[in-house]
Amino acid sequence: MIAEPPRRAERATVFAARLLQRRCDNDNDDDNDDKGGGDIHLLLFANAYTSPIPPKISPATNRPNQLFKWRGNQQIRYQQAGPISGDPVLLIHGLFVNSDHWRKTIKGLAEEGYNVYAIDLWGYGYSSKPPYDSPEAQAVNGENVRSPYNFFTWSELITDFSQDVIGVGKSPGIFQKKTKPVTLVSNSIGTSSALQAVMDKPDLYTGVCVVTPNFRELHSAEIPLPKLSMPIVRSVQKLLREKGQPLFDAAATPKTVKQILKEPYKIQSAIDDTLVDVLLDPLLLPGGSKVVFDTLSYSAGPLPDQQLDMFPSDKPVWISYGTKIHGHFCSQKVIAFDGIGHCPHDEAPELVNPFILEFLKRVSQ
Repeated sequence: MIAEPPRRAERATVFAARLLQRRCDNDNDDDNDDKGGGDIHLLLFANAYTSPIPPKISPATNRPNQLFKWRGNQQIRYQQAGPISGDPVLLIHGLFVNSDHWRKTIKGLAEEGYNVYAIDLWGYGYSSKPPYDSPEAQAVNGENVRSPYNFFTWSELITDFSQDVIGVGKSPGIFQKKTKPVTLVSNSIGTSSALQAVMDKPDLYTGVCVVTPNFRELHSAEIPLPKLSMPIVRSVQKLLREKGQPLFDAAATPKTVKQILKEPYKIQSAIDDTLVDVLLDPLLLPGGSKVVFDTLSYSAGPLPDQQLDMFPSDKPVWISYGTKIHGHFCSQKVIAFDGIGHCPHDEAPELVNPFILEFLKRVSQ
């Protein structure tokens, strides 16, 4: 059993204490307005984080961008396609990308009659990305001791979205049918969050179809000689967090991004200008680079193979991956696609979409 970090109950107590302290501080400021307290309040208001505004229509999918207000004032951007009456499917993207990365999957599944949703995980795409140490970020933190941009936070988002937007687990209206459990489809780091969501709330989900799991080489359980290596890794991560902005600025250009994508993409023709634009533009939004460095600095949390050891036996997990990606997996079905890299759903949808559709038919039986 993986030892989990403190979760929501402990965090709520800590946050309530912080909120009370801030309120007391503000009361003291009110008694000293003539000494500049009003200027402090004005400064706090001026520095408040503002969520990004997405384009009305996604250039990658030609679908309307929609917004979900999560836990107060946190914005989550999502897209929906297909008949609402269809079986619900939720697509969870991978590292540094967003819901537009599922551009070819959204269309393919919707055409088969599924009710398809794709979200931008909190911190990515056009979802809110407040500073990791801000009260707004800590209020939704799925852990209590590390960065709020972590797999537990994202897994809680997945469950809240499934309940509040898709409607699973809620009593239907008089003339409505009960929403069926949601099937999750994940890529890369979205996999750990998807698996965790099912582990936490199994009744809400049918299973998980994984399109290449995440390989976290810097995780403390994966890195060789961790006692010697982890201090070095953490020093590099700290340096990136504090001094990495010039490096990010140099890399965040269309030409450089296209070059970087040649590493995970083995089918180079899939790297088109639309892909580069929809991945790069959100990263250039305020707070985007900070989330990049924060994610790179996260070497904890669950690994997919550890989660599968504890996964509910009645929830199927299928995994597909490119043969250019190496790994060992334990699941009900594993399929390899020859000559494809880390993003099979975008590189070869003609192979991956049928695999996903087969899984969807399997879990609906």
